[in-house]
Amino acid sequence: MDIRKVKKLIEMMEESDISEIEIKEGEDSVRITRGGAVVPMAVPAPAAVPAPIPAAPLAAEMPAAEGGHLVRAPMVGTFYRAPSPSSPPFVEIGDRVSEGDTLCIIESMKMMNHIKADRSGKLEAILVNNETPVEFDQPLFTLSD
Repeated sequence: MDIRKVKKLIEMMEESDISEIEIKEGEDSVRITRGGAVVPMAVPAPAAVPAPIPAAPLAAEMPAAEGGHLVRAPMVGTFYRAPSPSSPPFVEIGDRVSEGDTLCIIESMKMMNHIKADRSGKLEAILVNNETPVEFDQPLFTLSD
């Protein structure tokens, strides 16, 4: 991949709210993360993989009930319910939270990112187990009015 393209991508990221971008060109790939490093990667051709057998969803993984609001992961990382292993969780089911309250931490690239409530409400469900990996846009919590 041309280094000028990579530099242009970095400049575009600095001018926007984007925190991570990944571009693939043929067999070349580059991922740029704000506060991280540029990592060129060789992407092998995909092999034929049998389709996974879907597992039955857990009750905690069910979508938000009618009128519920999902708080989603803004990044990929490891989900933590508390600031440290010996500390109590930030929130428990049934707690009332205000917009801006910290709900959890997602560790990404050795950085601890506090995930805050994007609206006020009552915490109805915690959809992720402590210390498990989460994907971008994965539902983490369900809030109700």
